[in-house]
Amino acid sequence: MQIFFRTVVVAAFLLLTGCDTGPQASPTVLEGKTMGTFWRVSLVDVNAQQAKALEQKIQAQLDSDDQLLSTWKNDSALMRFNHATSTAPWPVSEAMADIVTESLRVGEKTGGAMDITVGPLVNLWGFGPDKQPEKTPDQAQIDAAKARTGLAHLAVINRAGGQFLQKDLPTLFVDLSTVGEGYAADHLARLMEQQGISRYLVSVGGALVSRGLNASGKPWRVAIQKPTDRENAVQAVVDINGHGISTSGSYRNYFELDGKRISHVIDPRSGRPIQHKLVSVTVIAPTALEADAWDTGLMVLGSEKAKEVAQREGLAVYMITKEGEGFSTWMSPQFSAFLVNEKN
Repeated sequence: MQIFFRTVVVAAFLLLTGCDTGPQASPTVLEGKTMGTFWRVSLVDVNAQQAKALEQKIQAQLDSDDQLLSTWKNDSALMRFNHATSTAPWPVSEAMADIVTESLRVGEKTGGAMDITVGPLVNLWGFGPDKQPEKTPDQAQIDAAKARTGLAHLAVINRAGGQFLQKDLPTLFVDLSTVGEGYAADHLARLMEQQGISRYLVSVGGALVSRGLNASGKPWRVAIQKPTDRENAVQAVVDINGHGISTSGSYRNYFELDGKRISHVIDPRSGRPIQHKLVSVTVIAPTALEADAWDTGLMVLGSEKAKEVAQREGLAVYMITKEGEGFSTWMSPQFSAFLVNEKN
């Protein structure tokens, strides 16, 4: 499963430790790879033996999540559904049903800008399992791929006997890459709670969840990176305690084709990579899954329409837009409540 590079870094114990007064304590940090990206878990009050056992449980859980959601593994649960040409209800896990339900909800709220059936277009433009195109896809190719997409062709069915997905297009291709990181981060948070751990910060790619206080007794803090190639250039700092956060950015995962920069962010309505000036969207929500779904849809919409949706839905959103040689920022009132004064 390919998860596109995001633009959030964990900064509570890296960039911001100098902002706290008094002696500094270090958390226990576990790291690994999953879903084409990296995971990281920072813990407090965990000994070495507990950490080693937990690391194995984390990796096993994430491997299971990847086997559920991957579009890069033909035997994943999602790809078995994609390969099936049947339009009858297809049995899926409760987790899969929940992920698709949330994705459909946000897709409707964004007017189809967030569309998990966009897989044929993602593949056409070279950001899926298919190789990058040698030339820009023509309109006929785009139209053919678009004909295989559309949220209206996918439904979640809940019955007493279980949950099902149903498609009315035999060739419909569902791609959950845009929400996979968020789901996995939430799943890691649940694992921490099950293990009796109440002070943690977990991240999968650009989706994060935190609870409790860090090793210094301060709130876990997250830094949103500036849209530059400098890894530690901080744009803003937030305290997300008890929430999920996710960022979508258009400026790092791209390639050059026919002399043009091709962004990985595909507008499912036009069938083409986005062209507007919005370069980064960060969303804070009750869950990382919800934040991960919203940041994609808002990224596709562009600055002005994204603002309208954020205000209408009462979302905590932070946006960075290219303006001439520099950048401008905008945040919703809900987001400002999470903002940290770095002098504190």
